[in-house]
Amino acid sequence: MVRDGLKTVTNRYFGGRRVSPMALKHMRDSLMDDSELNRDYVVMTIGACIIATLGLLSNSAAVIIGAMLVAPLMLPIRGMAFGFLEGDIELITEGAKALGVGTILAIALSTALGFMLGLSEYGSEVWARSEPTLLDLGIAITAGGISGFAKVQPKISSTLAGTAIAVALMPPVCVIGLGLAQGKMALSQGATLLYVTNLIGITLACMLAFWLTGYAPFQKARKSLRYVLIITGALVIPLALSLVELVRQNRAEDSVRDALVNGTVTFQRLELIDLDIDWLPSPPEVRLTVYSVEPVTPTQVGLLEQYVTDRMNRPFRLIFEVSEVQEVTKEEVQPASGEPDGEE
Repeated sequence: MVRDGLKTVTNRYFGGRRVSPMALKHMRDSLMDDSELNRDYVVMTIGACIIATLGLLSNSAAVIIGAMLVAPLMLPIRGMAFGFLEGDIELITEGAKALGVGTILAIALSTALGFMLGLSEYGSEVWARSEPTLLDLGIAITAGGISGFAKVQPKISSTLAGTAIAVALMPPVCVIGLGLAQGKMALSQGATLLYVTNLIGITLACMLAFWLTGYAPFQKARKSLRYVLIITGALVIPLALSLVELVRQNRAEDSVRDALVNGTVTFQRLELIDLDIDWLPSPPEVRLTVYSVEPVTPTQVGLLEQYVTDRMNRPFRLIFEVSEVQEVTKEEVQPASGEPDGEE
């Protein structure tokens, strides 16, 4: 029944027929050219890596997006996807070689830039790529499908599709290098998981796009698709756990902000600057950085702890980092009488 349904969809929207041998050869030759490791590929990889790394270090999303215009990493992935479907060892080898060299080159270059610039702390754009979730897998699969479909449909801009994927590939690779530069293994490991997630998601989606458009019969493609689906399924577990953790953290942050902003727990003249949750201790620690005119009392902290615990159904420990604000007016600096305080 499932197979009949897939066949119906394929026939209706994708033609449902195997492409001609000439079209198949043309696609294979085109993907082989895209997957070739040559000077142009190396130069574009170096340029994209430098742009992405500097954008990450400057915490500039606009610069990071600019890296996608030149990053060529998605080209060999499409070649590998087609090679998996067709059992084309030469195409798989060529694509894997280009992708491997590009990845290693980008990691080495970003590590070197991280050492040279020697920043003590990284911004949010770097850390955002250290905790991939199921959302990232969804993005990768969608982008990969667009890329594969663009390759078989000349009316769709291949460059437009490529940019969506390049931005998902090059920044995580650069974050791996930046983590190595500072010895932050957790950062590099998280970015590696994101890179692998994007790689597998894009490969799977490209394979599905090529199959649905008639470049591989189901009987020939199902074995390769099964293997990639198994690998994707294995990635779902850690990504799902990360997504659950992200949802929990957002709920906890919302509870604290709601209590402070809406006055559920009374704090006099207090402004929340930053909030960070460390889930490793037991109970988890919520660290709040605040500006306050009035001192924050242990009683207030205890009331807020209890409120968050009740909302989340688990205990939390709250730690306030308070910067006290002193209000100064001209009357206090220069008394109205014109005489200094304590003098007649």
